[in-house]
Amino acid sequence: MTPLLPALQSPLAGADGREAVRFGELSLSYARLAALAGSLGPRIAGAGGRIAVWATPSAETVVAVVAALLAGVPAVPLNPKTGARELAHIVGDSAPAAVLAGPDDTLPPALAAVPRIDVLVDGDAGPTAADVCGEPGPETAALIVYTSGTTGPPKGAILPRRAVAASLDALEDAWGWTGDDVLVHALPLFHVHGLVLGVLGPLRRGGSVRHLGRFSPEGVTRELASGGTMLFGVPTMYHRLAEALQEAGDAGVALAGALAGARLLVSGSAALPVHDHERIHAATGRRVIERYGMTETLMNTGVRADGLPRPGTVGPPLAGVELRLVEEDGSAATAPGAIGEIQVRGPNLFSGYLGRPDATAAAYTEDGWFRTGDVATVAPDGYVTIVGRKATDLIKSGGYKIGAGEIENALLDHPGVREAAVTGEPDADLGERVVAWVVPSHPDSPPGEAELADHVAELLSPHKRPRTVHYLDALPRNDLGKIMKRALTAGARQVRGD
Repeated sequence: MTPLLPALQSPLAGADGREAVRFGELSLSYARLAALAGSLGPRIAGAGGRIAVWATPSAETVVAVVAALLAGVPAVPLNPKTGARELAHIVGDSAPAAVLAGPDDTLPPALAAVPRIDVLVDGDAGPTAADVCGEPGPETAALIVYTSGTTGPPKGAILPRRAVAASLDALEDAWGWTGDDVLVHALPLFHVHGLVLGVLGPLRRGGSVRHLGRFSPEGVTRELASGGTMLFGVPTMYHRLAEALQEAGDAGVALAGALAGARLLVSGSAALPVHDHERIHAATGRRVIERYGMTETLMNTGVRADGLPRPGTVGPPLAGVELRLVEEDGSAATAPGAIGEIQVRGPNLFSGYLGRPDATAAAYTEDGWFRTGDVATVAPDGYVTIVGRKATDLIKSGGYKIGAGEIENALLDHPGVREAAVTGEPDADLGERVVAWVVPSHPDSPPGEAELADHVAELLSPHKRPRTVHYLDALPRNDLGKIMKRALTAGARQVRGD
């Protein structure tokens, strides 16, 4: 097996002084990163078990994760914003032998009993990464990443080195990703989007990553205009870019030029509204492309760099990934336009949930396909369009299966709507009714409920119109910009007194 991070495991790592990572003014070459990670290796290996990483958006986090990978020890990235109860569960469940953190990080009580190892990015380094260990086997756990816990306490998804390598190599094929690419992003480093794709992706290719720390249109302009070739983001970030592009003056012109000059603009972690796709394209002439993955599967599909960018779709399956749609009764959803649950299999899949063989078994079908819980349609050319989560985004109303995503896009096409989410709620006549949650563009004069219903009916069809509209100041979102629909519906139940 090719080493997971070949450029860092060579005795000549970064001999030409190539930059590996940059956080603000702090830049680490491949040689420096290899030396820093290598100096941590013996301490990590000697801890005697998996290692937690206090995953701030910093060079210390990158050094810590790379050190664990080079030492062959599973890393457990911890979200610094996790609440006390959930963090205590994750720490208790993963039982880390030590926690790696920056010297200035203040750790919460949940980690008080875990031995701490400070990660230093200045001063002298110890032995190089090549001195630490050989390449572990492909099934060795690389990372244990905890799921969001929407259906219970978070579960630790074990990601083997095989899955990380397979996903990153499939993206190399799809996106023409090379060592000459400079990736720009501001994604959190406790999740697969920011950590696996956003850090390990460039390091596997021998390229570089510039992390903005905190997202801003100005930071994107600066880094793309000074050599960045790729931008990764979530829909919230691209929405802010679309808004900034509408501003008059030098800043908007500079941002448009920087985005137009990038080789690849990629959005993920949630669907990018078609409205924002079109606004960015109109201002820059460039299309944002999307891909689809999840913690347990890493990447499943992606629009190719040399393919047809089709707003609202996440492209065809990546190399090595098999994908099928399944009806509720388990039969194949093969009719034109059919909506079904996405099931996948391939080398990109996780090994299972840590300590949860029951949950692992339940996640797979009898014939070995992983149940994603996402619902979609597949076009004749293989392009996948995500409808949403089976539990929250598939609405069964009046005998129809309705995907929340297309209604959300229709609502966002109305000039009076700034943000929108769609859910279903029980209805004695229809089974479920379509409910819209809208953040108006002008709070003092929001579009009326009937106006929005007619707008959706005209663009889509009458049975897809919202029967109820709630007006909000903002939609609840998580750290990756995903709308937390369970929070919306739970709030509505409390208001009704259910």
